[in-house]
Amino acid sequence: MKKMTGFAALLCLNSFIVQPAFAQAEETAMVPLPSQDDFSKGEDGWSFGLGLTVEYETAYEGSDEFEFEPQPAGAVQWRSGDNIFYFAGEALGWRGLRAEHWLLEAAIGFDEGREENDSEDGYLDGLGDQEEGAELVLQARRALDADWRYWLVSRVVASDEGNLALFGIGRRFGDQVDGTGSEVNLVATFHDSEYATKGFGIDAGQAAASGLPQTSMSGGLRSIGVDFNYRQYINENWQLYGEALFEYYSSDVRDSPIARSNYEAEVGIGFIYIF
Repeated sequence: MKKMTGFAALLCLNSFIVQPAFAQAEETAMVPLPSQDDFSKGEDGWSFGLGLTVEYETAYEGSDEFEFEPQPAGAVQWRSGDNIFYFAGEALGWRGLRAEHWLLEAAIGFDEGREENDSEDGYLDGLGDQEEGAELVLQARRALDADWRYWLVSRVVASDEGNLALFGIGRRFGDQVDGTGSEVNLVATFHDSEYATKGFGIDAGQAAASGLPQTSMSGGLRSIGVDFNYRQYINENWQLYGEALFEYYSSDVRDSPIARSNYEAEVGIGFIYIF
């Protein structure tokens, strides 16, 4: 979600792909943000997009190992005015525009957990596997101008294994109203002690099995990060989509034996066919 050279390459795509005139003239997204899947083409009713994304990312949170991973892309959506209900992968949710300046979202999804074999070098040996768990995700964006050029964003992720919150500011590039173009967000992420311990803590049993020192985590700042999203029509049905993420961990996280790197990074690129 990996090098930053991949981030620069995605930025350069705007120079080589020309936006078809039909996309902006005939299609209007609920909000013109490339990070938001909107396959409705401005019309109420059902819409469906299916594709594939290839990601180059850290193997697990705190890892210094990287791997390529293919992921399905797309969603089944139902649009009714300023509301979109969707099923995307393992997430079921709703997104709605209110008062032209508020984009609200609620979804139930799944955290894929962590397995010992996520580290090919054996750095997770003895820590056991973490099971997949359900999460409630609540998000709000507040536009700072009429055309969603700038906005504030907040997100809360709640689960039975702790909570995480994100706050940031975003900027959109391009004049398209069909959801294509590019955007960048600068964010700060916070976690409570339970969520921090799940990702970076080591209890007594894990310490005995792994040889790593027992580590307790407290809540607070998790990271400062930046993410970039890009979306472009290739023709009437095909979209090109790209994303890059860089997250720099706080000192508390970096001190954990699990955090073998000071950062997490991800670059992904994919194609979606809209039916």
